[in-house]
Amino acid sequence: MQSLARRIYKSRKYYYLLIPATVYFVIFHYIPIFGVSLAFQKYKIFGPNEWVGLQYFKELFSSPTFYRALRNTLTISALKIIFTFPVPVFLAILMNEMRNKAFAKAVRSVVYLPHFLSWVVITGIFAAILSPVNGLVNEIIRFFGFEPIPFMTSSKHFRGVLVVSEIWRSAGWDSILYTAALMNIDPQLYEAAEIDGASKLSQTLHITIPELARTMITVFILNIGFFMNAGFDQVFNMMNDSVISVADIIDAYAYRIGLIKMNYSYATAVGLF
Repeated sequence: MQSLARRIYKSRKYYYLLIPATVYFVIFHYIPIFGVSLAFQKYKIFGPNEWVGLQYFKELFSSPTFYRALRNTLTISALKIIFTFPVPVFLAILMNEMRNKAFAKAVRSVVYLPHFLSWVVITGIFAAILSPVNGLVNEIIRFFGFEPIPFMTSSKHFRGVLVVSEIWRSAGWDSILYTAALMNIDPQLYEAAEIDGASKLSQTLHITIPELARTMITVFILNIGFFMNAGFDQVFNMMNDSVISVADIIDAYAYRIGLIKMNYSYATAVGLF
């Protein structure tokens, strides 16, 4: 029986491929763990830090601002999962039904593109489109005789902007997984359904969706694992003082406390939560 070292040596090329990912996780995920102790200390620029135990956690759980950030985080994450999750499935099915391959490739290129744009660029695009002065959406609203809506500064509409912009950015890219799953469905199932006189809708409901169920469940479970991540990059770029009451999430709160107010110990406690 080969020793472990010999087996690793024989497969060394595969282990070399793990090096970049391992280095990334060590530097950005494991080494920062040593900074967690700052949540239990009073940070001092000069001299040793003072150990204060759970003081900052007591402040954290007695802060109304923290509970507002927690509520916003849970609400925004839930809205994104509810409204964003079905769209890639629907999009993959639509693109799979396209018979013109050249057109299908063009559509895929267009819907994949937003994934590669930064949230800075996307924020600029949505700010221009939703502008109450000359934005395309509000021009259409005016055309039908209604008053323009300040989407980016309205606490009533801002969460909707977050959800729509998330869908626009991620739906196309996320549909790749479902497109691959669709290619693995046995074509004979559709042929048999056509012989039995099943419509396209019936085929989708009774063949396509059940065949995609395992992939959908797996992706949904993985999304639940990121439930507390409401999207700092997106919120940080789109949020403003007018909507902070409905948009301030835990990550943005920790950023504001730590890097702007320089209360590093309290910010570490927030981040640790």
